[in-house]
Amino acid sequence: KTAANNFKPIIISGTSLKGYVTFNTNSNNIITTKCALSPVSCAGAWKNMAAEMPHWDFTKVKNEADYLWNFELSKIKVQSVSEAKKSLKAEDNKLVTFYTALYHTMLAPNIYEDVDDQYRGRDNTIHVSKQFNNYTVFSLWDTFRALHPLMSIIDQDRTNDFIQTFLAQYEAGGRLPVWELSSNETECMIGYHSVSVIADAAVKGITNYDLQKAYTAMKHSAMLDHFGLSFYKEKGFIESNEEPESVSKTLEYSYNDWCIAQMGKLVNAPKSEIDYYSNRGYNYLNVMENGFARPRFNGGWHSPYNPTEVNFNFTEANAWQYFWTPAQYDLNGVKDLLGGEENFTQKLNEFFLTEALNSNKFLGQEAMIGQYAHGNEPSHHIIYLYTYSNQPQKGQK
Repeated sequence: KTAANNFKPIIISGTSLKGYVTFNTNSNNIITTKCALSPVSCAGAWKNMAAEMPHWDFTKVKNEADYLWNFELSKIKVQSVSEAKKSLKAEDNKLVTFYTALYHTMLAPNIYEDVDDQYRGRDNTIHVSKQFNNYTVFSLWDTFRALHPLMSIIDQDRTNDFIQTFLAQYEAGGRLPVWELSSNETECMIGYHSVSVIADAAVKGITNYDLQKAYTAMKHSAMLDHFGLSFYKEKGFIESNEEPESVSKTLEYSYNDWCIAQMGKLVNAPKSEIDYYSNRGYNYLNVMENGFARPRFNGGWHSPYNPTEVNFNFTEANAWQYFWTPAQYDLNGVKDLLGGEENFTQKLNEFFLTEALNSNKFLGQEAMIGQYAHGNEPSHHIIYLYTYSNQPQKGQK
C-alpha cells in the first residue's frame, strides 16, 4: 500500500511462477495482506476484491466470517445435556466434534465464478451464470453417499445450483461431471454419480432446473463405452481381465442405472426406457456369489479368492465391503440373497467381527471394526443397515 493509499499492481506472466515479498518491520508491527482469485482473468480478481473486500479492516472480515459460519452451522441445532453448566464434560466435547464435522461438510464444493457472474466452463471459454451460482470440486464418488443427501435436506438452494452446474458442464463439455476440479474432468474414481445426486434431489422435490435435460444427460452417462461400460452394457457385468476395479464398477454402474430409472418415472419417460434402466439396476446380481461381491473371469468366477483381500478388482475395498453396495437401493434384494431377515442380521454381525490380515488393510483402515472401514466411502452406509435389521440397537452401539 503506497503513501497515497493506492495500489500499484505488478503484472507478471509465464509458467511455474513464484514470488516473495519482504518487509522492513519494527517490533510488534502488524502486516496485513489480502488477495482475490478469479477463474476468468486478473481483471476479474480485482473486481472481486473491490466488491467483496475494498477495505483493510481485519476485524470486520473476522466478524463477517463468524456471522456467516454461525448462520450455516445453525441449520442443525444440537444441545449438550451439560450445556447449561458451561462445563467441558464429555457431552460438550461431542458437541464440538459434531459442529466441527458439520463445518467440514461445507468446505466444498466451492463457488467458481466472479462477482459479475462470469466463469470459465468445461470448454475453457467464458460463460455467464445469471440463473445460478456456478460451483467446482465435485468429487462425486466421495460425496454421493452422504454429503449430497445431507445438502438436499439442509441446503436445497445450493443443491439446485450444484445440479445446474452439472448441466452447464454437460452442455459445455459433453458429459456430466464424474470428479470435476476447476472446470476440468479429472476422471478420478468410478461410476457416474452425478445421476445419483440429481435423482435424489428430484424425488425430494428439488427441481429448479430442466428435468428433461437432466434425464437426457443422465442417460448419456450410462451409454458411453469407456471404463468397462461397453462390456457392462453387453452382458451385464465386467470381468477382471477386461477392466480394473471390475466388481466395484459393475456394482456402482448398477446403482447409477437404478437412479436413472427413478428419474425416468419422474419425467414420464417411455416404459421401455424405464424398464431398461431398472433391469440394469439388477446387474449387481451378476457379481454376487455365496454372500460376497466376487470378481468374474472368462465367464466364470475369479480364483483364487479371499473376501478380505484388497486387490485390483475393487475400488479401495474388498468383497466384504462391496457386498453391501446394492443395499443402498435394493435392500430387500440383498436380504433375499442371504435368505431373509435373520440371515441378513447375522451377516452384518459377521461383517463387524471378521478380522483381516494387516496386509489387507489400507488407507487408514487399521481402525477397522472387523471388515467395517468407517474412514472410507464404500463402508459409509453399512453401519446404518442395522436399522433395517431385527437388531437395530447394534448400529447405535
